[in-house]
Amino acid sequence: MSPAAAEPLTPERILETTEDVLRRFGPTKATVVDVARALGVSHGSVYRHFPSKAALREAVTDRWLAKSVVALEQITSAPSGSAPSKLESWLEALFEAKRHKAGDDPELFATYIVLLDENSDVVDRHLTELIDQLARIIAEGVAAGTLTAEDVPAAARAVFDATGRFHDPQYAADWLSPTIFTEFEAVTALIIRGLRA
Repeated sequence: MSPAAAEPLTPERILETTEDVLRRFGPTKATVVDVARALGVSHGSVYRHFPSKAALREAVTDRWLAKSVVALEQITSAPSGSAPSKLESWLEALFEAKRHKAGDDPELFATYIVLLDENSDVVDRHLTELIDQLARIIAEGVAAGTLTAEDVPAAARAVFDATGRFHDPQYAADWLSPTIFTEFEAVTALIIRGLRA
């Protein structure tokens, strides 16, 4: 028995190993058998936790997207700070999270672009969570009199759409531009000025 097989087989361990396998082989060549081999178990053991290859890939995608939601939720629900400063911090944190994912692990980032296309329900849920967080920040600002928005959900969606260049993976190549931070700051400042009461 390999040392890896001696550890308990948990969904989290399977997902971590799946990321490694996807990084090595890419989304088109990676198989559940590859994941099982890397874990030192049978592919049936993996299927006990994830009933299909599609379910496993969906769970990996969900796990990847959820990491940024958790960090952003800390900003959203922080008890202190004005809504305009929270909004600025939230947009900065989202941009940084996406840039780091693209720059720190380009192979895995490329894999996730493929998985995002396959798992539109997971992506839709993720986007809804992000826009809901924005709506909560804007609603907090409206209640405090520091922001104005007649339709908070529509304003949240507009902010998300207006900053797409700084978080949508299709713009990842732009994130290497030497002027990207200046451009990000200009867009963010414009948005916050437009929402100020």
